[in-house]
Amino acid sequence: MGQTLAEKIISEHAGHKVKAGELVIANVDVCAVQDGTGPLTVQEFKKLGKEKLKNPERTILFIDHASPSPRKELSNTHTVLRDFAKEYGAVLSDVGAGVCHQRLIESYVNPCEILVGADSHTCTSGALGAFATGMGSTDIAVAMALGQTWLKVPQTFKIEVNGKFAPGICSKDLMLHLIGLIGADGATYRALEFCGSTIDNMEMSERFTLANMAVEAGAKAGLFVADEKTKEYLKEHGREDKFRSLKPDSDAVYERIIKINAEDVKHTVSCPHTVDNTKTVDELGKIKVDQVFIGTCTNGRIEDLRIVAKILQGKKANPDVRLLICPASKEVYLKALDEGLINIFVEANAAILPPGCGPCVGVHAGTLADGEVCLATQNRNFQGRMGNTKGFIYLASPYVAAYTAINGYISAE
Repeated sequence: MGQTLAEKIISEHAGHKVKAGELVIANVDVCAVQDGTGPLTVQEFKKLGKEKLKNPERTILFIDHASPSPRKELSNTHTVLRDFAKEYGAVLSDVGAGVCHQRLIESYVNPCEILVGADSHTCTSGALGAFATGMGSTDIAVAMALGQTWLKVPQTFKIEVNGKFAPGICSKDLMLHLIGLIGADGATYRALEFCGSTIDNMEMSERFTLANMAVEAGAKAGLFVADEKTKEYLKEHGREDKFRSLKPDSDAVYERIIKINAEDVKHTVSCPHTVDNTKTVDELGKIKVDQVFIGTCTNGRIEDLRIVAKILQGKKANPDVRLLICPASKEVYLKALDEGLINIFVEANAAILPPGCGPCVGVHAGTLADGEVCLATQNRNFQGRMGNTKGFIYLASPYVAAYTAINGYISAE
């Protein structure tokens, strides 16, 4: 019986051939926490009584969710992470470096590895051909101490996408379309394995968006076969020697196969207050917005900012719209500066935020007022997600976000 990509990667780390449903202990390559989950992980690690980390150079602590800190209580939690990194030799990614998931793909994760992180969107790194998944703070503490974790090998949904998108359609539209199709719990504890001609032709930035939002369908991981585009991405980031590629077997067993025609995907929006509450832009009507937020680990990469800049160039944001733009990392920020994108954004009356999570988690920088509407390129629109339970969040692609900022209502032209 053949194996899926998830089964193959986990088999290598468990030391034997595994199958879906099996409980295994697997070696871990990279552990990650962020400032919201990291302090509890540190606390639990110290309870274990271990004097050192199993793999300190691949244990990464990120300060990104409240970056810079908006209040003293959070500043104190940041100190916990900084002190732990110094004491145990872990890697610290401090204020201004960027969102943990973007930093992980830029600098730390390689194909065929296992990454565990105390954040649900850890699955972003699956686009590199790694098995990347989010876990609780205590689980990560154990992985940091032992270099191993236990997990159940997930069943896999094969997501086969073929054809070409219409002009302006992004992988974000595809992912929202898929989540609307199967539901926010439609792939609970499954791996989503993406394939097909559309996926093969996608740039890495678009694949990262798909992997990032796998968890919004309940998935354990979102996986891609590492290919020449993966190799080129690694080369750009100084890790070409880390390239490997595993492929699923031709007779791999999938729990479900979902086929999507790329031509059928339209500009898609998630409406409040669940990600699977999807409609096309054409179905929405003119929904007025108060704020547009472009960034996050979902759509804050340089490719996303180029899309936005092309649309905004020579134009101004609607006077009734606050336009916030947040590069996902320092690397992205520097590229945007070099290419003149930041000039375009500022001239369009956008506010540029420092690399990090920004308003996405509602801790600082862009909290909504009562009754306000935000169109965001982030991955979640749960009630209260942006800091106010009386706010309304719509999710869309950078393309839709740019036009919405100009027009003042949700639109794609």
